[in-house]
Amino acid sequence: MLSFVKTKNTVDELRSYTYPRLSDGKEWFIEFYAFCPASGRLKRKRIKINSINPLSKRRKYAAGLMARISTQLEQGWNPWIDAESNRGYALFSTACDAYFSYLTKMYSDGQYRQETFNGYASYLRNLRTWNDGRRVPITYIYQFDRAFCMEFLDYIYLDRQNSIQTRNNYLIFLKVFSSFLVQREYLKSKPVEGITKIGKATLQKNRTVIDDGSMVRLHNYLWERNRYFLLACYFLHYVLIRPKEIALLKIGDVNLAKQTVFVADTVSKNKRSALVTLPAKVIRLMLDLDVFSAPSSYYIFSDKFMPGEKHRDEKQFRDYWHHHIRKDLHFPPQYKFYSLKDTGITEMLRAGCDTLSVKEQARHSSLLMTDIYTPHDIQQANPLLLNYEGVL
Repeated sequence: MLSFVKTKNTVDELRSYTYPRLSDGKEWFIEFYAFCPASGRLKRKRIKINSINPLSKRRKYAAGLMARISTQLEQGWNPWIDAESNRGYALFSTACDAYFSYLTKMYSDGQYRQETFNGYASYLRNLRTWNDGRRVPITYIYQFDRAFCMEFLDYIYLDRQNSIQTRNNYLIFLKVFSSFLVQREYLKSKPVEGITKIGKATLQKNRTVIDDGSMVRLHNYLWERNRYFLLACYFLHYVLIRPKEIALLKIGDVNLAKQTVFVADTVSKNKRSALVTLPAKVIRLMLDLDVFSAPSSYYIFSDKFMPGEKHRDEKQFRDYWHHHIRKDLHFPPQYKFYSLKDTGITEMLRAGCDTLSVKEQARHSSLLMTDIYTPHDIQQANPLLLNYEGVL
């Protein structure tokens, strides 16, 4: 008899079944029906017992097996789902919602930077959108398996024609998401185990330094049109403060007498407080813009990159660069707002600044990190070494 009653409850639906019965014709087997999430209907399950002899022993075995199956079915077991708890019956969308709530909480507690939160939230959104557009979308979390993950990564790399790095970033996201699912007992194991990155990892970052001519054009353009954004460029290029940190800086963080900027641990990427040098050129522009007439509690870069009470996301820097700088100055795509920091590090090193000083200004964790930002494809002689003479 069918114990299936149509309800809106996912667990009840998955627990619909028929009790097992014995077929003792030419082939002996036990059969019963259980709800299959993939097909959305009851699916027959057969267990052959022809190999058990003699017939008396076969009938006794069949009776015991049917009793055990009946008990398991009544307790919620489903032969089409490999799960150890009711969480295995959860909808894929429910697990995704739970993960997004987790991301939001981690961000609000300061455990994730905004860039990290935005990235993972975007990956999750794209994963759900892609699944919804599949010919047969997965419905239940148990269907989130290795084949599904590989198909999604192929979509990112082959169908969307994204870069190897983007594909590898999505793999990292899937690994983090899988860990969450296992820890919360949605799954027993991580479906991404064995899936590897494409390409060889390298320490050197693929950064594009902006050439001198373009830097001059950038300065002249902003001097005429937007000196407040020019100041933001100065903070990135000369002070080597990251865009997110720039967006969080307040006027009170600047000490004019000492020519320093205080980057608090709540602002810093590495969660460590630090003082960095503020070059005179940056101070002069701040004075020209009358920045210090605003209250010390104001953000240096608020609406329209001017001092104000409202915090503005670092995205405003990238947006202005993309919609105005790159468009009007015809900069190539590899010239990004963040390239100003890489260019600043390179120029400091070429101007004779020692690596340790640059490391401290950039607040790198090690000299190796500073070296990563240094270009290794120099195509011309270093003018500082043309007339160098040592003691030998």
